[in-house]
Amino acid sequence: MAIPTHQELAARLKGINLYLVGMMGAGKSAVGRPLAEALGYRFVDADTVLEAAAGCSIAELFARDGESGFRQLETAVLGQISGWHSLVVATGGGAVIRSENWGHLQQGVVVWLDAPAPQLLARLAGDPTHRPLLQAEDPAARLQGLLAERLPLYAQADLHIRQAAEPPQQVAELVLTALPGILREHPQAPQRPVLLDHGDGSLSTNLN
Repeated sequence: MAIPTHQELAARLKGINLYLVGMMGAGKSAVGRPLAEALGYRFVDADTVLEAAAGCSIAELFARDGESGFRQLETAVLGQISGWHSLVVATGGGAVIRSENWGHLQQGVVVWLDAPAPQLLARLAGDPTHRPLLQAEDPAARLQGLLAERLPLYAQADLHIRQAAEPPQQVAELVLTALPGILREHPQAPQRPVLLDHGDGSLSTNLN
């Protein structure tokens, strides 16, 4: 069976948001942009929206309000985003740890971008972004601890995309190829009118 074109896939999605989850360094933003372009969707980085709402950087928010304050605002931002449509959303690496967030994510399709720990570390080492949760004497051990906590949560995603060292465009193509397999076929209209039994032996095609 031929893989649907991106336009056909977008039509099947009917504006349902795609939420990319995964650890920091998994490439959610890099993959999300070409994925959104292919579908005719808009791309949204949830952390960027969060920083705009907070009026400061995530690092400054952590310093001011701690992780608890950050997580509360993150949930509020995801709630706002879930009210929009036709988006590819790159979520923060820890968005999956709150059940409230899953209530928002599961209104769309959740895609886990999985990458091995050495690849994550290599990417993060070359990324100037300040990562408050990796500020530790041993960032590798800290990352392994976060992975152990979050992997069972990421595994609840609708779609699991394993990466090696593919460029973002290629990973986006992997997502596009895999998506049709998890989308339910829309029910076809009945070929004949549905007859309703009113309980007195009479049948009709409407509820009146």
